[in-house]
Amino acid sequence: MVPNPALGVVFHWIGGFSSASFYVPYKKIRLWSWEVFWLAGGLFSWLIAPWLFAALQTKDLLGVLAATPRETLAWCWFWGAMWGFGGLTFGLTMRYLGLSLGMAVALGLTTVIGTMGPPIFHGTIGQIASTTSGQLTLAGIAVTLVGIVVVAKAGQAKSAELGDNSEQGVSEFDLKKGLLIATFSGCLSGCFAWGLDAGQPIRDLTLAAGTDPLSQGLPVLCIVLLGGLTTNALWCAYLIAKNRSLGQFFGASAEAGNPAPVPLLSNWLLAALGGTLWYGQFFFYTMGESQMGQYGFSSWTLHMASIILFSTLWGFALKEWLGASIRTRTLVWSGIGLLVGATVIIGGGNMLAAG
Repeated sequence: MVPNPALGVVFHWIGGFSSASFYVPYKKIRLWSWEVFWLAGGLFSWLIAPWLFAALQTKDLLGVLAATPRETLAWCWFWGAMWGFGGLTFGLTMRYLGLSLGMAVALGLTTVIGTMGPPIFHGTIGQIASTTSGQLTLAGIAVTLVGIVVVAKAGQAKSAELGDNSEQGVSEFDLKKGLLIATFSGCLSGCFAWGLDAGQPIRDLTLAAGTDPLSQGLPVLCIVLLGGLTTNALWCAYLIAKNRSLGQFFGASAEAGNPAPVPLLSNWLLAALGGTLWYGQFFFYTMGESQMGQYGFSSWTLHMASIILFSTLWGFALKEWLGASIRTRTLVWSGIGLLVGATVIIGGGNMLAAG
């Protein structure tokens, strides 16, 4: 298959929109504790959707995984588990910082670790930097980081203007606590890219089995996300036991003494929608990565840039920026412009390499 970086960028944008949108259904869940809706949605994100789509889109899924070296499976699971520690606190990042600022800080760190880690580990960064196409791609990555900083600064300016406790749509806004959690989450979330990189033998086997190249990464996701499921499920189980919230899965309310009925069916449907949207980011990510050619590592930056772009737009839609000054809003739109420009630069670098 001849790489098509322009198509790859489109897939990454679709994935970024899916990721930026996943928390919106969660915000409509009522009378469920965080650990309950996070685990309920996570079952669709990390277990149901990955295996369902991989079974539908690939050939001989179980046979491919059975033939995969155990070392490969172990590393994919391990990096997924490490990502899980970041992922389980990602919801708390949204809780304390909101969509726009939370994603900017956490995903900025994730971008650096997830993008540059694999080529440095494989010793190819020097070769990449020695070519014009590689230099253009690396320049696009640098522009992405600048865009992330600009968006984050705009978020901080908004917080200063509105006050730490007055952010629209974020009832528990806490800048100090949120930044600490976002740093932890961002650093470990970059491990996901390492898990995908470790899964190359699985891609080779699934291609040999006759799978369409666009879907070659789906079996890798099954294993990486099992690692994420492990850490997330253990933490949520601890919180459920501590808070005695197991009954909420079956209709008990998170608010003691609240006579209002729990919208159980609605909550489960919203959790399923949010969880599937979250998985959608990597469903399209693997397709985009398959089109990027020899600079596939840049897929992680494209993905992160797209998520921040669309999450910031969601922040406007959810009125998180209501009341911010014109200067601050101009700053955030400048950051958005940088992120859009970065995707064009990275796509151009990949197209130059493919041509």
